[in-house]
Amino acid sequence: MRFCLFRSMLSDDLYRAVGKRGFFNGLKCYITGQGFKYLFFLRICQFSKKNKLIKYTIYPFLRFYLSRLEFKLGISIPVSTIIGPGFYIGHFGAIIISSSAVIGKNCNVSQGVTIGRTSRGKRIGAPIIGDNVYLGPGSIVSGNIEIGDNVVIGAGCVVNFSIPEGSVVGSPRPVIITQNGSEGYVNNRV
Repeated sequence: MRFCLFRSMLSDDLYRAVGKRGFFNGLKCYITGQGFKYLFFLRICQFSKKNKLIKYTIYPFLRFYLSRLEFKLGISIPVSTIIGPGFYIGHFGAIIISSSAVIGKNCNVSQGVTIGRTSRGKRIGAPIIGDNVYLGPGSIVSGNIEIGDNVVIGAGCVVNFSIPEGSVVGSPRPVIITQNGSEGYVNNRV
């Protein structure tokens, strides 16, 4: 990742967070916004991991600080995750994103969101999420699926199938899908 691309992505993230750009707006948002603070260090780690000089000098310290923020804020986004510009974390807490997930630009993530990889069944893999997608509180997106552009996934939705562009997904009432049990999900039983 080149420095101008890194700076542009941070600027877009800041604009999504406060609607303004600039150093002093970024400083204010960094101090007051926990989601932006985490995203700031995530972007710095992504940039420094690809720069050979920084990778072997400063990166270990940056990664250590990012892991402290993960613990403090309850956000777990691996440095290798591909995230487009304008990523917005509305509220921190219980946000987990797979390292193999791909997220487009201008994506909103609320508290309690999980974007995970599935390791069993027809959809083995991680999701590809399009541009301008809103993930409501407590929503779960898992498996090798595609979420189209301009999609809204409501609070508490569990999405394990592809969603076409421009869709709004609401949470249906719980239904028993199969009775195959947890074999393969709960391994190494005692």
